Amino acid sequence: MDILKRFRNPLLLMIGAFALAACDINAVPRLDEQVNASWAQVENQYQRRAELIPNLVETVKGFAAQEREVLQNVVEARAKVGQMRLPDNILENPDALQAFEQNQAALSSALSRLLVVVERYPDLKSNQNFLALQSQLEGTENRIAVARRDYIAAVQAYNTELRTIPGRWIAAVLYPEAELKPTFTATAPNADQAPRVNFNSGS
Repeated sequence: MDILKRFRNPLLLMIGAFALAACDINAVPRLDEQVNASWAQVENQYQRRAELIPNLVETVKGFAAQEREVLQNVVEARAKVGQMRLPDNILENPDALQAFEQNQAALSSALSRLLVVVERYPDLKSNQNFLALQSQLEGTENRIAVARRDYIAAVQAYNTELRTIPGRWIAAVLYPEAELKPTFTATAPNADQAPRVNFNSGS
């Protein structure tokens, strides 16, 4: 009997190890890291946009200083985004994520109004500095859309792992601190689409 027990216990251990490996016990932390990496890209692209705005505002001001209210709205919206202090747990904090998204949406809206104003100034639309900023802004808006899409996909994969079996069981035993993460929600019509920033139409 002792001999049988010696063989049986290692056999059970091997079966258990294979079962755990088949269930992918590392899926939860791996997917969590993918969410964090995707979020970092979202923040990075929004920061890139924020850094472009002062030069854009100054360039527009040089040709359309009379559009004082529109320019001020952009400056204030950017300042509000810059002053926001994101909590460390923002990816587990739906209210904080919503506040972040609302501030970014307000900046997008102010920026869109500024870009509409540009249509009134042909000289501005042909300015080389402005054209360079246009190209950078357009690329950044596209990257923001991609980063948001990737973040949403990463959150979906992570949350699905936590809500389905065997991921739900594995998380309960090995990763009890794991929680569902919030995702972006559309705050305006076509919010999932990058704003059009092409100023060449009609020129």
